Amino acid sequence: MKEYEEVRSHLVAMLEELNLRLARITDNVRHSEVPLEKDFAEMATQNVNNEVMDYLGNSARAEIEMINQAIARIDNGQYGICQVCDEPISKERLEAVPYSNMCIKCASKAER
Repeated sequence: MKEYEEVRSHLVAMLEELNLRLARITDNVRHSEVPLEKDFAEMATQNVNNEVMDYLGNSARAEIEMINQAIARIDNGQYGICQVCDEPISKERLEAVPYSNMCIKCASKAER
């Protein structure tokens, strides 16, 4: 675990930033600062914006989950090992995607 302390700190910082972003998105969708417009055209625009914000929120939640899993893998000594083939994940891949749970070969297969 000591080997990945810096990575863990980076992941925790990413997690904090994502949680803040998700809170802002949630506030935006709930219209906690600005009430819904009464004009139909404006309501339609706000609904489209809500759909975009909902998508961004779902993306943030998915990334938060991947980061939490990566932190757990660091804590239990499984970080840097592909969860598909049990081979090491390259340092370059982990630097690019620190919450990656697959080596590039297995990730490429999974995308197909």
